[in-house]
Amino acid sequence: MKGNLALSILFVLLAAATGIAQPKIASAKPRQTANPTPTADQAVTANSTNDLNTVLAKMNHSAAGFKSAQGDFEYVTYQKLGDDKDTQNGHIYFRRTNKGVDAAFEIEGPAPKQVVYKNGKLQLYEKNINQVTERTVDKNKADIEAFLSLGFGASGDDLQRAYDVKMDGWETVGGVKTAKLALTPKNEKMRQTYNKIVLWIDPEKDILLQQQFFEPSGDYRLAHYTNMKLNGNISDDKFRLKTSGKVTTIRPQ
Repeated sequence: MKGNLALSILFVLLAAATGIAQPKIASAKPRQTANPTPTADQAVTANSTNDLNTVLAKMNHSAAGFKSAQGDFEYVTYQKLGDDKDTQNGHIYFRRTNKGVDAAFEIEGPAPKQVVYKNGKLQLYEKNINQVTERTVDKNKADIEAFLSLGFGASGDDLQRAYDVKMDGWETVGGVKTAKLALTPKNEKMRQTYNKIVLWIDPEKDILLQQQFFEPSGDYRLAHYTNMKLNGNISDDKFRLKTSGKVTTIRPQ
């Protein structure tokens, strides 16, 4: 079965509505024993920890000035059962306002779609059938906007509150040196949907270049972002559905 990007985005956002766990209270540190000659593995772990702390600190600094991002994306949906991949392309628009977060996705191809999240309302427009699917998510607005902000203005502290964060090294994506961060959701319900999330992020700009969501089943969703522009003005028109003619609107419960 071919993946559907628009429905995947809806699913991702609604999955976030399960809630993000409150930060865990740190337990007392065990007493350390003398170890004057660290092993190679210990040295690697120490370097990884230092790198992670540096990346999170840079994200904290950059997040304060983050306003908007826009660019292109390629979205791959993989289904383990049948070893099937589906690739879709389009454009993404993201901005912070005094009311929260606005996000929009324009999906190209033979079945063009538009997904808009704004003011606690999530809308999917399927042009070929002239149908809008609409959900109001006010009760989970904060959780969804925090989930949407992964790699788009989220601070290092934000990540650590909701996820166990591990530094998986440095990788070059699109000619940019990125920090590869592996996130494990602290919330059990979230882990049942996505047990691992990987971000390839440019910590200098606090911008995402690639992200991958892994499901317990072995399925995954991989998004690659290019031509990203930061902190420019984005027209309000990008966050409105572009419908025409008589539209059918459905509001699933």
